[in-house]
Amino acid sequence: MAKIDIISDPICPWCFIGKTRLDRALEANPTHNFIIEWHPFQLNPTMPKKGMDRREYLEAKFGGQEEAVKVYSNIDKTAKESGISMNFGGIKRTPNTIDAHRLIHWAGIEGKQNIIVDRLFKSYFQEGRDISEKSVLTRIASAAGMNQDVVRRLLESDADVDDIMARDTDARKKGIQGVPAFVVANEYVVQGAQNTDVWDNIIKEIQEVTKFDG
Repeated sequence: MAKIDIISDPICPWCFIGKTRLDRALEANPTHNFIIEWHPFQLNPTMPKKGMDRREYLEAKFGGQEEAVKVYSNIDKTAKESGISMNFGGIKRTPNTIDAHRLIHWAGIEGKQNIIVDRLFKSYFQEGRDISEKSVLTRIASAAGMNQDVVRRLLESDADVDDIMARDTDARKKGIQGVPAFVVANEYVVQGAQNTDVWDNIIKEIQEVTKFDG
């Protein structure tokens, strides 16, 4: 087996695009032997617990409305080219993602990370839901087959908060400054939302190496 470690944040549009492209490459190589593991990275580690008004956040981040519109128009164009419909207008708040990362962590224990990550992206970017809200996160967990009551109790506690923050800090110390970032087979680092054909070549190359090593 080969592993792809993905460092990501569920409010990162490029991470949504990158996952979609990687998923297509994996689907096109049904005999692949890759396993996926998701790791936390907060785009806004100092974000208030209750988040921020989306418009205020974007204008502060990009230096005004005009620049924010320009940046997100490019993202929307790229998403559409990748077959993703983004509903940026439906997003009212930019959330703190620590609880979403905790949910992804717990999903990993049950082997449900991919479906949880996918649902977080869709909830935020397509349905405009605030994925810092515990009610939203528990519904996502339940739909993926996780125990809703257990997840709710965990979210109401501080379980694994320190661990998530430590892993985020560790990623930065290792040189990760932006996401998505992919570590393939514990050896190759792939930055950004690479095209599906790039992933197709990487998958085939790693499969050949793995076959040779075996």
